[in-house]
Amino acid sequence: MSDGEGAPGNDGSQFDRLPATGRERVVEGRATREEVLDWWDERFDVGPETFANHTFWEKGKGKIWVFADELPSPQGREGVGMTVLRTRQEHWKPTTTAVRKWGHLASKNVIDLSPGQATAFAAGHDQDLPEWDGDWGYLIATHELAGEQVPIGVGLYVYDELRSVVPKGYQEELPEL
Repeated sequence: MSDGEGAPGNDGSQFDRLPATGRERVVEGRATREEVLDWWDERFDVGPETFANHTFWEKGKGKIWVFADELPSPQGREGVGMTVLRTRQEHWKPTTTAVRKWGHLASKNVIDLSPGQATAFAAGHDQDLPEWDGDWGYLIATHELAGEQVPIGVGLYVYDELRSVVPKGYQEELPEL
């Protein structure tokens, strides 16, 4: 597929492996492996070694998937691994699935919620949280369970408000913790 001017374009019907670096990028706007690893490291302090045995793929515009193995590129499949990140928008957004898988490794931009806040967040409710003194943007929301902080999902923090962006399929009414 081309962009109409002869340059390779994005083909939403297949998975294309992310190029390692910008020098190897052939599809304009496509994230690179290096950019994805840097983003996880800079945003959440989840180091590149976390994904050492994984490959990253794009299907559609900006829907990034992670796969724990090697495959030839492109792949004409419905799914390869799991969705991990949304790019090609103003702010990159981790998926709830990725946060539940790797969020326990994060030490930056993690908001620890009280039992009541966690219950509201898991149910998909937004809440005023002016006490947060960290970065604005997408955060990993956690709550304490059996003495450990466990990731619940992704929240968007702006203007002293934590917005739950937990997808409806993941929302749940927790008993009062």
